[in-house]
Amino acid sequence: MVLERAATLGVDAFFFDRSQFYDTGEVLMMLQRRKIDLLVLAGFLWLVPEAVIDAYRGRIVNIHPALLPGFGGKGMYGDSVHRAVLDAGCSESGITIHYVNEQYDSGDIIFQARCPVLPDDDAESLAARVHELEYRHYPEVISQLIDGIGSGGTQILNSLS
Repeated sequence: MVLERAATLGVDAFFFDRSQFYDTGEVLMMLQRRKIDLLVLAGFLWLVPEAVIDAYRGRIVNIHPALLPGFGGKGMYGDSVHRAVLDAGCSESGITIHYVNEQYDSGDIIFQARCPVLPDDDAESLAARVHELEYRHYPEVISQLIDGIGSGGTQILNSLS
């Protein structure tokens, strides 16, 4: 369904499995053949192979549903992140848009946005507010990064809202 939607919209897309990503290098070859400048991930859960990191260092971006450096790392995604924020008694949460490196959720932070954690929140209600931040800010940040690449520069926004 996703590949059909991409084709309908004229977006070049391809599906790959773990072997093509980690073992054969096919994904990196496909990216390079297509002359891709920026890799934009959306909660991608696999650790990106070193060869891809090396080829695209500073040009791979991901979004995390919490304020890093807290609540990041392997296994910290979806409701597990929101439950961890609630269990820690935090008064705020948010999103972190960051560059991808060799470790989960530890690349340089590009942008963060915050939202309150309310007294009656559960993982679902907190997630809804975090998703609003993702939908609002991720396209804006990606657009600014693309503009920076087009002008030969890079940007680190790192502003909190």
